[in-house]
Order: sequence, then C-alpha cells, then structure tokens
Amino acid sequence: MSLSVRPIKPNESFRFIKSQWLFYKDEKHWVPPMLMDRKKLLDTKKNPFYHHSQIQCFLAERNGQIVGRIAAIINGNHNRTHNDKAGFFGFFDCVNDQEVANKLFRAAEAWVREHGMDEMRGPVNPSMNDQCGLLVDGFDGPPVMLMTYNPKYYAALIEGAGYHKAQDLYAYLLRNESFASEKIPRLFDAIVKRYDLTFRSINLKSGFKTDVATIKDMYNRAWEDNWGFVKFTDAEFDFLAADLKQVVNPEFVFFVEAKGRPAGFCIALPDINQALIHNRKGGTLSGIWHLLTKSKKIDLVRIIVLGVLPEFRGTGIDAALYMEIANRAKKQGILKGEASWILESNEMMNKGLTQTMNGERYRTYRIYSKSI
Repeated sequence: MSLSVRPIKPNESFRFIKSQWLFYKDEKHWVPPMLMDRKKLLDTKKNPFYHHSQIQCFLAERNGQIVGRIAAIINGNHNRTHNDKAGFFGFFDCVNDQEVANKLFRAAEAWVREHGMDEMRGPVNPSMNDQCGLLVDGFDGPPVMLMTYNPKYYAALIEGAGYHKAQDLYAYLLRNESFASEKIPRLFDAIVKRYDLTFRSINLKSGFKTDVATIKDMYNRAWEDNWGFVKFTDAEFDFLAADLKQVVNPEFVFFVEAKGRPAGFCIALPDINQALIHNRKGGTLSGIWHLLTKSKKIDLVRIIVLGVLPEFRGTGIDAALYMEIANRAKKQGILKGEASWILESNEMMNKGLTQTMNGERYRTYRIYSKSI
C-alpha cells in the first residue's frame, strides 16, 4: 500500500490540527484541545514564538488517508541560549506502525538537518514553555490542563525510530489530608514569622500589566539555570498571559515578599480539563458551555509555576508557597493539586515534594533526543 510523507500545504493547517482526532477516538482519557487555541498556537503570523523560530508540519498518508503527523521545529532562542544546534519535533501522532513513524521522523530530521541542526529533541508543542513531554507512566486518568496525553504505544514508536531519554518530567499529586499534616502548618508558621512573609494576589484589573511584567521577570530569573530553559520574550509572555487571564482565579496566582522584598510567586489554575473532556469535538461555543456548566465541580488545581528567586532558595519559602496555595484552594472546596512538571534533575524540588509535602509522584513525561 502506498505510504507517503509530505510537508503540508499553506491551506492545510486546519487539516493537520483536526487529524489528531483520528488517533484518539478510542482514548477515553484524552482531553480534546480547543480548535481555536490550536490554530493560534500554530499561526506563524500571530504567535510571537515564530518571530525567532521556525516550524514545518508534515502529514503521513496511505492511499489518501492520514496515518500520522509531525512538526519539525527550530527554536532559535534555545540554540542561542544553550549554544546548541538542536532541532525539535512536536505534535507527533501516528498509527501503531513503525514504518509510518520512521518515515515521519526521517522527514522531520531531514528538514532540521538542512537548517544546520545536528540533534533532534521532543516532543515539544512547540517549545518547553508550551505543552511538552510524552506520557510514559500514569495512563489511568485524564491529564490536567496544559499537560499532554498520548496512547501508550507512542513510546515504542519513538524509541524504535532511534530516540533515547534526555530528561524525564514528573507530576506530583498533592492531597490536602496528607499534605496539611501536623508538621507542615508548624513549618509554614515558622517560615512566615522568620522571614516576615506577606502574600498578595495578582491584580486582574488596573495592575494586571505591571503584575505580568513582574511575573515574567521573576520566572526568567528563577528558572534560568534549569535544563532546557529558554527565557520568554516580552511578546511571548504577553501572548500567554492574555490566554490564561480568561481562566485565572486571582486567589491562585500570587506573590510572596520576605521583609518587603519580592521573593517568589505561584501560578495555579483550576483543572479546566475536567470540564473540557466533555467537549469532544473541540468547538469554541460548546467548550465555553462546558466550562460554564461544570466549573463548580472541579476538584483539583494545577500548580503550573512555583518560583523562588535564587537569593531566597534553601529558606523554605517554596514550602510556604505550597502551603499557601493549599490553604487558598481549601477555602474554595478544592482539596487536590497537581505540581507539574518538575525536572527529574531538580533534586531539591523532588525531595521537598515527596519528603516534606507527602506528594505522590504519579505521572512521568519524557523528552527524547537523537543525534542526526
């Protein structure tokens, strides 16, 4: 049977996006993306990520039927930051057929190699600052918002194409009854008193732009030494903030100051995937309807970013931030949280989540790499 892999045509972007539904029709835990959000993400004119980066999408077809897809990506800011020649792959979906997967990867590899790259990493959709990683452990439930999900066999296809693990990303489940043990509140009170901590929620009205700029600066400073980290540009961060503002609960996005000095911040969001999993076709109006009618049943927040500035590391302020978000969530009837994702190489954070906060590492996502 005839198998071909080709770059998509300029008018096939929506076909590339919608093809994802072909591969997940039997995956009950899959949360369909909002089609409008996917279009924005891949729009090379509107998404500021493409001001410094490039993408080429490919489709695999057999007798006119789509059997796979992949995107080849060159992140210019990544290579300038890390002095790499790394290309990336993302938006990978495929039938359970190694021949199809191999042909997709060869096409993506050839494209990034033609642009001077000597390595391929992924999946990133389209960067580490977006959805990234392949789920390799923890398939027993839907992903939380902005985390990935995929069929189990994808790992075998990627490894069969010659890729190996570069880094694992962990997700931890925190439950109020185990997290807020007798030890934690005492520790929280002691840290608050020692450093004279004060907490302030984000201002979604008159001070929103100022607070977003503060978060961007703190985020870039707090994460600059992490594996694979690339700073957001101003335009990228504003692009992301405009989207997240639509689902932000200001109680879950807040700053901490130590003796009047900025020390850290937390961004947590209600797990809207619990509503969007019912939006099976990815439509905008139906998605809004599900959010409006099911948001009160959401029982988990995702702690997306929890950052402490370098000069305050080792003080316990990170634990105080976790306790503060737990207290705020409990007041709104939410007793579970997911802390994700955490680099496997971040020993301090992993140790704190398991030993101090009684977190359960319940999902693992993987970034792969291959020399090309």
